[in-house]
Amino acid sequence: MTTATVNIEPALAALAAALRGEGPAVELSAGPDGSPVVELVETPGFEDGAVVVRTSGSTGAPKATVLTVDALAASSMATAMALEGEGQWLLALPVQYVAGVQVLVRSLFAGTRPWAMDLSGGFTPEAFTAAALELTDKIRFTSLVPTQLQRLLEAPTVETLAALRRFNAILLGGAPASAKLLAAARDAGVRVVATYGAAETCGGCVYDGVPLDGVEVKISAEGRIMLGGATIAAGYLGGTDLTAAAFAEDDGVRWYRTNDLGELSADGTLTVLGRADDVVITGGVKVSAAHVQTELERLDGVRAAFVAGVPSAEWGQALAAYVVLADRSPEAADAFTARLASGNAGPLAGALVPKTVLTAEELLMLPNGKPDRLGMTFRLDARHRGK
Repeated sequence: MTTATVNIEPALAALAAALRGEGPAVELSAGPDGSPVVELVETPGFEDGAVVVRTSGSTGAPKATVLTVDALAASSMATAMALEGEGQWLLALPVQYVAGVQVLVRSLFAGTRPWAMDLSGGFTPEAFTAAALELTDKIRFTSLVPTQLQRLLEAPTVETLAALRRFNAILLGGAPASAKLLAAARDAGVRVVATYGAAETCGGCVYDGVPLDGVEVKISAEGRIMLGGATIAAGYLGGTDLTAAAFAEDDGVRWYRTNDLGELSADGTLTVLGRADDVVITGGVKVSAAHVQTELERLDGVRAAFVAGVPSAEWGQALAAYVVLADRSPEAADAFTARLASGNAGPLAGALVPKTVLTAEELLMLPNGKPDRLGMTFRLDARHRGK
C-alpha cells in the first residue's frame, strides 16, 4: 500500500538555500516513486537565478526558464495578498513544472510545511483525498489543472468532496477551464480561483481575470497579451535569441510577450481569447479554434474538447475536433458526429462545424496537466487523412 505523501525535504532544503543566495539554482524532476529529484544548475548570464523550470512543450521543444529570487518573492507575496493569507499547501502537480515548484517556494516564503501527494500511481481522487487529510493547518491551499478538478468533482465519495471544500482556495490553471466546470465547482461549494500565467511569469499572475499586485497587463497592437512587472523571468538558459524574442524592457518594466490573444475591459479585467496561432483558415474563412472548442464544450454531453486545423486538399485547412463525451459508447459517438454534421449543434454551423471528429475517453495530456496539443493534432491529422 502506498503512502499518501512523499518525502520533499531534500527539495525544500535545496530550494531554501537557493532562495537565500547560498546555493546554485535548483531544477526539480520527479523520481520513480514520485518524490522530487534535485539537480543543481549553473545559470551563466543569470547570476541571480534561483529556480529553473521547463516550459510545458505543448507546442514545441521545452525551454529552460530562469526565475530569480526577486521574481519568486514578488510572486509569493502577491499570491498571499490575493488569497488573503498564507497557509499550508498540498502539492498535487508534477514538481518539475512551475505550478508544482511554486507550491514549495510559496511554502518556504510563508514558513509553512507543505505536503506532497504521492503521484507514482497517477492522479486519482482516492490518492488526493488521502493526501489532503494529512494537512493540519486551518488555512489550506492547493493548485490543480482542470482535468484533475473534473475527476475530483465526479468522484462518488463524500470524503473527496469534503476534502475539496476544506481548502480556502484551489488555484486552477495550466489550461482554460470551461464555464461548465467552474459552475460545477461553485455549485459543489468548492472555492476555485481561475489563474492565468506561464513559467515565464512565475506561474499564475492573473487571478479570475484580475492581475496580481505588481503585475501589469497590456494588449499589443496585434492583440497579444503582454504580462509585465516583478514576477517576470530573467530569460531562457542557452537561448539568447529566444530570450530576446520573448522578453523586453519598456520604461523600466520587464515584459513577457505571450502567445495568447486577449482583451481588457474598462476596469482592467483580462479575458483570454485563445492562442494567437489557433486561427484556422478553412475554405477562405478565418475560424478561431478556441471559439469552436468553447462552443463544443457547452453542448450537452460534452466533457471536454480540443480543436485544431489539419491539412486538407479541399479546404486548405479543415477544422478537426478531439472530443470527450460523457457517454463513451460507440452509439453516442455516432450520434454526436451526426448531430454536428446536421447543423443541429447550436451556433456551430457552416464553417464552424468540424470536418473530422475523434471521440476519446480523455484528452491527451502532458505530465503537467496541460493538453498535449501536438499529440492530439497528430491524431486528428491521421484521422482526416488530408481529404
